[in-house]
Amino acid sequence: MSGGHWRFQLLVGWLNLVLTAPVIYLYIGLPLVMRAEGWSGTEIGLFQLAGLPAVIKFLLATPIDRFGAGRDHYRRWSLVLILGYGLGLLALAALAIDRSSWGLLFTTALITSLLGTWADIPINALAIRRLPPGERWRAGAIRSAATSLGAILGGGVMLLVHSQLGWAWPFLLLTGGLALGAMGLLWLTPTADHSGGSPQSVAATTWASWRGYFQSPVRRAWCLLVALYFPFIGAAWVYLKPLLLDHGLAADRIAAVVGIAGGALAALASLAAARLVARIGTAWALPLLAATGLLATLALLIATRLAHPELLQGAALLVALAMGAAAGVMFGLMMHHTRPGWTALDYGLQSSVFSLSRIVVPMLAGLVLDAGGYSGLLLALAAGLALVVVLSWRLGARVSPGVTAP
Repeated sequence: MSGGHWRFQLLVGWLNLVLTAPVIYLYIGLPLVMRAEGWSGTEIGLFQLAGLPAVIKFLLATPIDRFGAGRDHYRRWSLVLILGYGLGLLALAALAIDRSSWGLLFTTALITSLLGTWADIPINALAIRRLPPGERWRAGAIRSAATSLGAILGGGVMLLVHSQLGWAWPFLLLTGGLALGAMGLLWLTPTADHSGGSPQSVAATTWASWRGYFQSPVRRAWCLLVALYFPFIGAAWVYLKPLLLDHGLAADRIAAVVGIAGGALAALASLAAARLVARIGTAWALPLLAATGLLATLALLIATRLAHPELLQGAALLVALAMGAAAGVMFGLMMHHTRPGWTALDYGLQSSVFSLSRIVVPMLAGLVLDAGGYSGLLLALAAGLALVVVLSWRLGARVSPGVTAP
């Protein structure tokens, strides 16, 4: 890899980190704070709906293509949206968390999530434009690792900051990280276009072009896995911190062991998953990693029933490992399931499918938690993961990179 590509890969990795960490803090870290404040499982689950803008990424891409077209317009859009994202985080810092302010907190989080989701589109389009095809596997692995590191920052470090300094400081520090990423974008110079297809006009981005992605049997099979592969183990991760809190672990201990140690383990697992796929192939790696998630969830169920602190913490780390591996294989493979000339749109479509299930499953899981307790929740998630193992075994070979998808 050339020096220029390394520098750009690191910049994209940093941008993905600072875009992801606030989202993880909002939807993974804050459930711990909400539970400590007396919020119910249903309220925590409904708060996940503030992440709904991620479902419409393919629509948010249209104005980016329509306005400001040119060689450098992805960078300009990135800077504008990062600015809006930072302002949203500052608005959250000015609020306080209590059950009477649920509506205002939800609305502010929704707008902030919209801006952060929107910023993700031109940043990844910029990466597709600047990186040659041989660098995109590495970009997927770096993005996955950045997401897992965001779990450390948003799901661990920021919880410690909250416990020591109060509500506002996590949002202020996260805004500072965005500012550093914006500075890197300001210094970026234009380079060659490696997107692999001619730019599409806005007029061509119609319902037919969106529908066309799903006309291929290979891409339909892939989108089924995109929808189901991650959200069950992801929901276990969402409710992991409230589970540990309700079983008597101190908030600082949870943040350190699960948020920081678990996030580091997830980052390593995501990088290892990409190497595993490259070594043994998608057909074997997908069901193997799905089975890892199933076993981790069952281990957490057993530890919950025994209510043993050390077993609970060990099972939590297993969930972190499985979650990081699942994210790693998804982000890596999404780079391969795009059409020439439609890379940005196809990325948005896959992200929309991924995000919809990632939001809906934790929301439903909150209802299951209130109805059946943690045992009922984990049994339901384990059943979902068992389905994922079967689907991965049946569909893994069909969605392997290199399979022709007209």
